[in-house]
Amino acid sequence: MSEVIDSPSPHPEMLAHLGPLAALIGTWEGTEGVDIAPAKDGSKETHFRERMTFEPIGPVVNGSQTLFGLRYSTVAWPLIQEKPFHEEVGYWLWDADQKQVMRCFIVPRGIVVNAGGTSEPDAKDFHMAAAAGEAVYGILSNPYLDQNAKTVRYELTVTIHEPWKFSYKEDTQLQISGRPEVFHHTDQNTLKRSN
Repeated sequence: MSEVIDSPSPHPEMLAHLGPLAALIGTWEGTEGVDIAPAKDGSKETHFRERMTFEPIGPVVNGSQTLFGLRYSTVAWPLIQEKPFHEEVGYWLWDADQKQVMRCFIVPRGIVVNAGGTSEPDAKDFHMAAAAGEAVYGILSNPYLDQNAKTVRYELTVTIHEPWKFSYKEDTQLQISGRPEVFHHTDQNTLKRSN
């Protein structure tokens, strides 16, 4: 089992170990979200607000590999409703030796995604991806979704705007039963640090 050490108030030395993720520590909120999701007769556009929280963790030791990262959660609400329509929990991780940035998360629909990509430690833009059936950076779905709305690919691009803002663009590609083409379920938002 790997050792995880929490660091609620990150020491400057820990910030150096987080690579491109260091700027994300804290709580972020945004009201500019746009979700394009599948609907019975095509697609549905929802404008949403979102809150993301990132708390530093590390080191996480896997034999000779050492990771640092962020424990993360997000909740999103349609602008006109109080009930959330999306939640996630997981980790964003940085492997400095391999220059790998990762996002490992669970969606309460029964989907697990481990996405990753190569990045420089001081990058302000980075990209992560995962694909169903892959042993590295893959996607798993529950049996119902695997048959009816399987996530076949996931892509995420993050842009950090100095000093208190970041944005993301996400493309969750779905193979929906009865539809010949892959549906691109997209989300994007710009968030500002609230603490």
